Amino acid sequence: MPDPSAERDAVEAESAFSHPAVAPDATAAYGEHPDQVIDFYAPRDGRERAPLVVVLHGGAWRAPYDRRHISPFADFLARRGFAVASVEYRRGGEPGGELPQQRGTEPVAGRWPETFDDVAAAMDLLPGLVREALPGADTRRVVVTGHSAGGHLALWAAARHVLAPDSPWHLPAAPALRGVVALAPIADFGVACELGVCSEAAVQLLGGKEHFDERRPYADPAALLPTGIATVLVQGRTDIVVPRAVAEAYTEAAAKAGEPVWLTLLEDVGHFPLIDPAADACAVVAEEIEQLAY
Repeated sequence: MPDPSAERDAVEAESAFSHPAVAPDATAAYGEHPDQVIDFYAPRDGRERAPLVVVLHGGAWRAPYDRRHISPFADFLARRGFAVASVEYRRGGEPGGELPQQRGTEPVAGRWPETFDDVAAAMDLLPGLVREALPGADTRRVVVTGHSAGGHLALWAAARHVLAPDSPWHLPAAPALRGVVALAPIADFGVACELGVCSEAAVQLLGGKEHFDERRPYADPAALLPTGIATVLVQGRTDIVVPRAVAEAYTEAAAKAGEPVWLTLLEDVGHFPLIDPAADACAVVAEEIEQLAY
């Protein structure tokens, strides 16, 4: 008998990936590697001093998923009046090819330390790049958002000041952010591994089981609390890709650390509607971003 949850997830994924990629208004490099680029989308209403939303795409940190699949979501936010910076970064496996769900085998998830090197560099260089590419963007009002593995990276980018001083990604002070809106994030590596999320992608991201315990304190958002930065998690209750238990574990860890984190649970919503411009859930995400940005 067909699994209704799997069937629903397939329908939601098909809808989210049905939108054609949207070309950016500008692209800037933050490094020499082809994946070290940021796409910029200007607010479609021509608004001056528009808040800046930094988007980090998901895809289990695997190469076949690049920023193109989230470009309709970036364009959706631009149509809501935001300036948008969509960050590409180095991922695991070889670039190109079909999406993982269309392949017989999946590439390894992420690269250590390159994936983290890239997100840190992109965030550090972003203010200067934005001034050139989107001079109307207000870099005093920045919200970081990301989906799935990108939600992990959004939480991590906001927590770099919590990293140990010996980390190459450590910041001496909290980044100047209005907040983070993490969408179905892989936010707690312990629970994600227990549930086998994305074929144990978190373990692969850190270089395998032999490195997991050593590197986890530098990479797991649940281990980097409190951050002092306003944080919202948006999660579908019927998500079978990154189950709600992962987000709930992060919010519980935050509460134990004395930090309030808001978890918005959406009824009858799975993993992909959060970035699907055709889904009502996507409008909820935009509203959460607006509340932090303004």
